[in-house]
Amino acid sequence: MIHAMQQYDYDLFVIGAGSGGVRAARVAASLGARVAIAEERYLGGTCVNVGCVPKKLFVYGAHFGEDFEDARGFGWTSGAVAFDWPTLRDNKSREIERLNGVYRGLLEGAGVEILESRATLVGQHDVRVANSTVTAANILVCTGSWPFVPSFPGSDLAITSNEAFYLPDLPRRALVVGGGYIAVEFAGIFAGLGVHTSLSYRRELFLRGFDDGIRRFVRAEMIAKGIAMLPPARPQSIERANGGLRCHMSDGSAVDADLVLMATGRRPASKGLGLETAGVTLARNGAIPVDDSYRTNVPHIYAIGDVIDRVQLTPVAIAEGMCVAHNLFGGESRHGGPRRRVNYENVATAIFCQPNIGTVGPTEEIARQRYARLEVYESSFKPMKHTLSGRSERSLMKLLVNGEDDKVVAAHMCGPDAGEIVQGLSVAINAGATKADFDATIGIHPTAAEEFVTMREVAR
Repeated sequence: MIHAMQQYDYDLFVIGAGSGGVRAARVAASLGARVAIAEERYLGGTCVNVGCVPKKLFVYGAHFGEDFEDARGFGWTSGAVAFDWPTLRDNKSREIERLNGVYRGLLEGAGVEILESRATLVGQHDVRVANSTVTAANILVCTGSWPFVPSFPGSDLAITSNEAFYLPDLPRRALVVGGGYIAVEFAGIFAGLGVHTSLSYRRELFLRGFDDGIRRFVRAEMIAKGIAMLPPARPQSIERANGGLRCHMSDGSAVDADLVLMATGRRPASKGLGLETAGVTLARNGAIPVDDSYRTNVPHIYAIGDVIDRVQLTPVAIAEGMCVAHNLFGGESRHGGPRRRVNYENVATAIFCQPNIGTVGPTEEIARQRYARLEVYESSFKPMKHTLSGRSERSLMKLLVNGEDDKVVAAHMCGPDAGEIVQGLSVAINAGATKADFDATIGIHPTAAEEFVTMREVAR
């Protein structure tokens, strides 16, 4: 197949050097393909630059305020504690720059040509990059997503998560607007850094799509940490007032803040790529429809990651990119073997609110529809650390079991290190472990994680 592609400049041209695009390019090159990747903004995409990585660093930073307080219960005393925003911001930026260099090294080491310019399709095999046009046998679009801000009077005075990572000054008062994980995480970050924080969302409860019990639990914990909840009010207009911003809300109230962060969703970044010129069909929201091999309606043009709007998670984009590369240039599919697929069932994920959420498998609400005999095991407790710290924070853990065959179908947790704990559980659940397997597993004591193998009584 690769030999037949010699009429083109490249066997694979990748548009977008986010995590998925970089992995696809590297794997394809390692399998002998001639690969180029174009990126107009920054290597590593959203995750590395304005997403997962800097967000997690900010979450670490925001938690130290509680750590200093908790230390007193363990005999530690310290002088006045102060937080310097520029130090956290700039140290984060230096780490991002280091990771940009790592991504560059990985691509160059694999023999991928890096084109630091916007790329647009000008034909089904033709790509315009800077001032030249190149050809490719196959094209992979992985341009990710971009924050969406609804238009209303004064909406231009608000910022998105992109700008939140580079604020010149930390605000005294912040209003975070949105009910998704980005809004919930940034509300926790700002509050942890000492900002008076309000969270506004449209529905009665945020984090739609997550387990209802977990949603209610984390809301209570966030309120206990001093975050003001403003449901279902949302901004109707924003104006400058009294040296800050005044937000006029849909319920008739007004909220004064120094910063308004609109975390109101992300849209696939597919505009201006020339996809229509190449004949690629787009969905109404800009997503690129693909089949189970990530082909668009144009057979040699592929798309993965946030731009296809399936599961907007970095590891999922990476898995999709590996599928495309192996199916195009690997041995299995080229010689009649099975094509690689991504299994979207039981994809584990975490939300780095405070305390964290970790989850794998269906919510209790969905599981009740799937399984006639659903057994719910649930435990809520104060983490051992807080028996001395005096903090009121609690943890919640849930296991969902199919009573027909005893298989554990889901695990949900809200508490410290939830993501670390649920990652291991996801292996067991994907392997088909039963509740009896969990019960037969000896726990590590004393840990919070052992609760998942010591729950014996069905809660409901």
